[in-house]
Amino acid sequence: MNQRFAAWKPVDPPGRAGGRRTIMATNFGQGLWRLADPKISLASMASLFLGACASAAKGPLHWGWLALTVFGIFCIEVAKNASGEIFDFDSGTDPAVAPEHRTPFSGGKRVLVDELLTRGQTIGIAAVAYLLGIGIGLVIVVYREPLVLQLGMIGVGAAYFYNGYPLKLAYRGMGELTVAFCYGPLICSGTYLVQHGTVTPQVVALSLPLGLLIAAFLWINEFPDVHADRLANKRNWVVRLGPRQASRVFVILLATAGILLAELPLMMGYPKSVWLAGIAIPPAVLAARRLWVDYDHPQKLIPAQASTLLAFVLFALGGGIGLVIAN
Repeated sequence: MNQRFAAWKPVDPPGRAGGRRTIMATNFGQGLWRLADPKISLASMASLFLGACASAAKGPLHWGWLALTVFGIFCIEVAKNASGEIFDFDSGTDPAVAPEHRTPFSGGKRVLVDELLTRGQTIGIAAVAYLLGIGIGLVIVVYREPLVLQLGMIGVGAAYFYNGYPLKLAYRGMGELTVAFCYGPLICSGTYLVQHGTVTPQVVALSLPLGLLIAAFLWINEFPDVHADRLANKRNWVVRLGPRQASRVFVILLATAGILLAELPLMMGYPKSVWLAGIAIPPAVLAARRLWVDYDHPQKLIPAQASTLLAFVLFALGGGIGLVIAN
């Protein structure tokens, strides 16, 4: 067994009696920033941007409701990060990640491992952020669009149960599918729904390749953590398949996203300018080539992780701008 993992023991919440040490916060501001760092929300903002552009292509945007949607989704992102830290710490996943396996994109936010926040502070941040996100969602439901309630319930449930009991989706091989759905159809269609009071098959189709690209970003970020995840019984698909086979599936995810993009004007009636999303292809190819060779070398994967992130951001920018300029 990994010696670092074997030496790790659960940490009691502050104030609990017992022989184990209690985490003492050393930098609340830095810990909060790790949980709320805007780059962490790039996936949700990319999907939201694409949904907003699809809305703008149909008619004028309601900027106030769009701003409220952005803030609500951001709050749920922070809440998800905070609650996920608790569950990943308790399971042993985050403490088991060796220093040489950490990258800027994987290994968790580590606010508990690095003792930036106490357990109580992390739970408090999660609770406040969930309440803010849910409250904003209810305002939209009551004063703008009642159908948002169903999508919001799914989104909040997915955020909490991604790591949380009893579903623990990420631990049971459902994390990648959850991410593809939430950061693809759910957020993109939800943004469109707030603006226009409906969801069309065209908007869902537009969001599918983006969802796959964001799932691919999660997928590649699981490679550096594979040993820690295996020890903690976090059975994501990189653990289940093994790094080599999972690196081949990564290529399939990217290729499928490209095929779906190619079909949008042909099957869904989108203007060909939506193919501007194809600017995501070069970084996606670079990521695939690197992962194909270096799937078992975490530090060498950092450029591939960055390229995968760039791919989904460029897809949203290119596709969204392509829709707007066609009208």
